[in-house]
This record gives sequence, C-alpha cells and structure tokens, in this order.
Amino acid sequence: MTAARIESAALPRGTVLAGARLVLPGGVVENGRLVVDGTRIAAVTGVTDAAAGKAGAAGADGAAGADGADGGGAAGAGDLDLAGYTVLPGFVDLHVHGGGGASYASGIAEEALRAARTHLEHGTTTTVASTVTGEIDEVARQAHVLSELVEDGVLAGIHFEGPFISHNRCGAHRPDLLRDPDPALVRKLVDAARGHAKMVTLAPELPGGLESVRMLAELGVIAAVGHTDSDYAKTLEAIEAGASVATHLFNAMPGIAHRAPGPIVALLEDERVTVELINDGVHLHPSVLDLAYGTAGASRVALITDAMGAAGMGDGLYPLGPLQVEVENGVARLVEGGAIAGSTLTLDVAFKRSVTVNGLSLTQAVESLCAVPARLLGLDGTVGSLEAGKLADLVVVDSATHDLVAVMRRGEWITGGERFATVPAP
Repeated sequence: MTAARIESAALPRGTVLAGARLVLPGGVVENGRLVVDGTRIAAVTGVTDAAAGKAGAAGADGAAGADGADGGGAAGAGDLDLAGYTVLPGFVDLHVHGGGGASYASGIAEEALRAARTHLEHGTTTTVASTVTGEIDEVARQAHVLSELVEDGVLAGIHFEGPFISHNRCGAHRPDLLRDPDPALVRKLVDAARGHAKMVTLAPELPGGLESVRMLAELGVIAAVGHTDSDYAKTLEAIEAGASVATHLFNAMPGIAHRAPGPIVALLEDERVTVELINDGVHLHPSVLDLAYGTAGASRVALITDAMGAAGMGDGLYPLGPLQVEVENGVARLVEGGAIAGSTLTLDVAFKRSVTVNGLSLTQAVESLCAVPARLLGLDGTVGSLEAGKLADLVVVDSATHDLVAVMRRGEWITGGERFATVPAP
C-alpha cells in the first residue's frame, strides 16, 4: 500500500501559539505560549495554576514556566493569537469501530481512512482501530489491512473486540460467530496484526480465558476484560493473570449486587486496572460515571468513544461488522433485537460533557482523554500531554463553551487553523 496521507496545512517552523490557556500535566497555564517547530512541540512556557499558588504562598514574584522558561506573555509580532481559547493535547481513543459512515471492520483501507479522518476532525489525533466479531479468517484479513495503516502512521494500533466473548453479554456481536478464547486462535489474530495488536477484549470465565490473558501479557498486548459474565473471584484471577483494562466498564457485564459484586467491583478496586468509560449520556448515567471517577480516579480512567460508522453522521442504517444498526436521535441499536450497538460519540463531545456535566477539572478530563490511554499504549513519550519534544498534536476549544475550534496533528492544522490571526508587527 502506498503511504496514506491526511491532508492538512503546515505551519511555518517555529510558530508560536500565544495567549491561550494551556492544559499541562502540572496544571493550567493562563496566557501561555507554545512553540511548534516542524512536527514537534519545541517549548511550552507559562505559570501553571498549581505553581502560581505555591509561589503566592511563598511570597514569590513569579514562577518558572512549564519548560523552565519564565512566564507566559501576550502575543508578539508573527505569533498566532489564541486569546480566549484553551489548548489541550490531542485526544487518544483506545476503542473505536468507525465513523463518517465507514467501519474499520470492513477490511477496506479507504473506509478506514475515512473513519480515522472523521475522528481526527473531532480532535482524536491518535486512534486504535477496533474490530468486531467475525469469522477468524475474516478478522485476520481485516487486521492485515489495518496493520498497513498503522505502518503508514494513520492508526496507532489494532484492538480485537470479539469473538472471544460471552454469549450472555455479546451485545452487538453475532452470537453464532463467538468462540472460546483458545490461546491458539487468540495468537492467530495477534500475529495477523504484524506486531500492531494493542488490545484484545475477552471473557476470562470462558475455556482458555485465563491462559489467553497470560499469553497476551507475555506478548505485551493488553488483555481487557469485557463482554463477560465473569464473577468477582474469576475477575480477580484474570487481573492476577495480567488483565489490565476493563472494556467499557458497566456495559456488557453483570451489574453490582450487594452479595455478588461481580466484575465491576473487582475491576474498579484494583489499582493495576484502567477502566474504559463511554461518556455519551446513553451508555452511562452521569452519576455512574461519577462513581467510577470517585473510586478509580482520573489516572485510571480512559474515556473512549466505542463509536461505530454513524459517528459524525446523521440518523439512518449502518453496518457494524456483519450486523445492521439503526441510529435514531443519535442512539445506535441493532436492527434485530434492539441492543445498544456502540455509540455515535466523538471525543470532543466526551470532553465537553466531562467538564460541563460531570464537573471534572480540565486537568482531570485531559488525563483521561489523553495521558492515560497514551500511557497504556506505550506512546506517552510522544503523545498525551503538552510538553517540549512531544508531537505537536493539539486540540483547541473555546474557553467559555468548551466547544471544539481547531485540531492540529504533527504540527499541521487539520481543521480550524485559519481562524487564528497572526499578530502584526508593531
């Protein structure tokens, strides 16, 4: 396959984004400056709210900037003026099946590109493509196509969701295609991804489940507990075997009962586990999301979309692997049976809901949308936070409304960059 490219607008080298609120790992910078040089962030300067508080308590006149420089400051000649806007790291989505009318499970490169572009325009600069249950050989073929897009830099990896899941909790997966997680079959899919398999969701209570979890951990692939009928004790065994992620926690698994806590409690209480949450207002009541944050904390939550092809589109009929999904009022359900079938969510909407509905701080929301999934993927050295040396993957939102304004990937504007005026020379 020839190298895939997503069209964008390159910045002049050494471009300064000035006057914005910056959400950094150490806190929020007001009136900060961020320098983009080529594909990387060259410098970030300004005083975080946490540092300013410490300096004020000590009676200091100022505080060191985020990269050791002093202060932030207003825009200068040649800078882009981002006053009134907030700059976040590009979002990282661990779990997404499609968008823009396209599906990663189609096994068609052009569809995968369209799905990736749709989510990119909504701020997801790092995407792991998720498959759905199908015949093993067909899913392996899809993995081969998707792996080429990983090598082209479009995708960050592949997530296999199914077929190694419970019949009782299969959701929008075809029951007749489900398989027990025989380690040999699991390994076949991992090998088909040519080193780009990032995660496999499975039900650990099924025959071969724990053995497959151990194998995945040894291979450096995330074993995720999901679409499971597991009880509390078996889930603890899976965690001990190496499972480290809960696939869309609360959804497609037994609920919490006072004498049978089930998988949810086991996954929430163990500090080794990161829990996925879908914050679309459909999959989870806001109070349930608040409960998860109160128990696990932002450092163990990865906000995902679990989006299918209708993301970024309108209501209508859409394929999800071998199944048909009807979207009505933005809610995706199987045509046969009516089960919720993924979401139509994009991560810019998840960000806005997190801060406006759930009351998360900007730093908490960014941790769950960017830093946590980047760390899980082993990409935290290059993405997931605004720091010098990392890729210039940025999301710009309106500081007052939290609505998406612009997206930059690897130092090039994908959308919205034309609205930022260059400050004229005095």
